[in-house]
Amino acid sequence: MLIGEYYHNLDTKGRVSIPSKFRDDLGGTFVLSKGLDDCLYAYSVMEWEGFQRDLLELRGKDAQKVRRFFFSGASECEIDSQGRVVIPPVFREYAGLKKELVIIGNSNRAEIWDKEKWTKYISDSSFDSEEIAEAMERLGL
Repeated sequence: MLIGEYYHNLDTKGRVSIPSKFRDDLGGTFVLSKGLDDCLYAYSVMEWEGFQRDLLELRGKDAQKVRRFFFSGASECEIDSQGRVVIPPVFREYAGLKKELVIIGNSNRAEIWDKEKWTKYISDSSFDSEEIAEAMERLGL
């Protein structure tokens, strides 16, 4: 299970250290994809295969759009012997990644955020504990 919040820096070669607590869950090779909210998603190969099945089962007008977004914006990445991964330039540009990053756990995936964007996101009122409580109630939690 991927949980927690970790702060790391992107080096000049576009590499970032993957938190050691995430490496076992993600595996030596994992799938990096464009995510929602201007961040990147990192899935273990097994989790990606499940997500891929779900995407392929989608039907309706928006199904092709959703599949194109995730499949065209995905790439396999390998963690090197020092626990780092190269984030391809197209992904760095998409997520607006600068030097300081935040890598968070979101249960079955990790998310990679530019620190400034993450700070803005969590300080936004949508991340307020009262609103979270209301959302939990609407979701039946």
